[in-house]
Amino acid sequence: MTETLIRGRTLAFLREPLEAGDGAAYDYVEDGAVLMRDGKIVDTGAYGDVRAKAGPDVAEIDHRPHLVLPGFIDAHLHFPQMQVIASYGAELLDWLDNYTFPEETKFRDSQHGRRIARLFLDEVIRHGTTTVAAYCSVHKASAEAFFEESHARDMLNIAGKVMMDRNAPAALTDTPPSGYDDSKALIAEWHGRGRQLYAITPRFAITSSPEQMEMAGALVAEHPDCHMQTHLSENLAEIEWTAELYPQAKDYTDVYAHYGLLGPKSLFGHCIHLSEREADAMSETGSVAVFCPTSNLFLGSGLFDYQRYRSRAKPLRIAAATDVGGGTNYSMLRTMDEGYKVIALNGRKLNPLASFWQITRGNAEALSIADRVGTLEAGSDADLVVIDASATPAMRLRMETVETLSEELFLLQTLGDDRAVKEVYIAGRAAKSRMDS
Repeated sequence: MTETLIRGRTLAFLREPLEAGDGAAYDYVEDGAVLMRDGKIVDTGAYGDVRAKAGPDVAEIDHRPHLVLPGFIDAHLHFPQMQVIASYGAELLDWLDNYTFPEETKFRDSQHGRRIARLFLDEVIRHGTTTVAAYCSVHKASAEAFFEESHARDMLNIAGKVMMDRNAPAALTDTPPSGYDDSKALIAEWHGRGRQLYAITPRFAITSSPEQMEMAGALVAEHPDCHMQTHLSENLAEIEWTAELYPQAKDYTDVYAHYGLLGPKSLFGHCIHLSEREADAMSETGSVAVFCPTSNLFLGSGLFDYQRYRSRAKPLRIAAATDVGGGTNYSMLRTMDEGYKVIALNGRKLNPLASFWQITRGNAEALSIADRVGTLEAGSDADLVVIDASATPAMRLRMETVETLSEELFLLQTLGDDRAVKEVYIAGRAAKSRMDS
């Protein structure tokens, strides 16, 4: 039995905070502790109370005065695109043709896939992220490489082999039968193995024929415990092309609805340009719209109307994500900083408590994994992040005037990055310091 006591200022969310002073939405303990045993959280609360429940041989780690939160969760990103990030000057469809597809072709080489999977998970951990929903390439070997590396680290990650059989280079296409067979084999091998979860992953309607969409729908019907992830309404040219390819559909969302791909475990990246009918369809099925602000700004795709989607009569379930490599940073802190600006351009402001709720419990709820991660509740997996609001000279100077927890969180969101992440625990084991040593 391995038992570890983490001491620090603990913070976890109970529900979505409605405004910056919504103290009932979170649990904050100035001198708090989290007791971890065999990869699970056993207890959390005031240090003295939790310490009294620990065994005599408990390993105690004092992270004061830093904040201890549930690990960050990233709901949409592409692990084969590490060497695409920061590629200049294109909108979505040209960007895919000129940068993404040539890069993903390299993943025919299983050794390349293993190398990038290792570096990718190093990078997300360095930035405080403990769970991702990741796209692999079309190659079955790329998903195998990702899951092998994730399993070796005992991470809870969601991933899937991309399915695409048209409008992509020949080296990056499968067929409806092979995409189905490869996905089914990966589900059998990896879904539920350790902490691994599978996402059925048709890239988007443009790169999947109706026959392949039928195969994706069959997989979803056969494996309702798996996630489904794809892209929706990111770019106006993409929407127009989809309408040409699927003229019978009412709109872009209706393409996915026709093949049975909407539902509470369905993750739709971007969703910038949804009509009211599409938003209703998403809401009625419990489907998740994934907000990717750095990518949307970088590619000039548009502004996701976060507050409108959440406050409408039929609100949307929303997650937030980096969308590396269209996204420009692996950090969920940087993501919410840019998200704040996108929301401000739409005439609203997102309070800092809500930002941190979103990247912890909020994303866990959107991904239907809040019973396992995203909180500090007893019985949850022991995935934590330790963050320091005085990590840089500029942050230290600003902290001299900070008086409230909300102000501290907004400082972290606005100026923080991987330097603010002092430690990461995955299944109760220190991960960042071990990786950097």
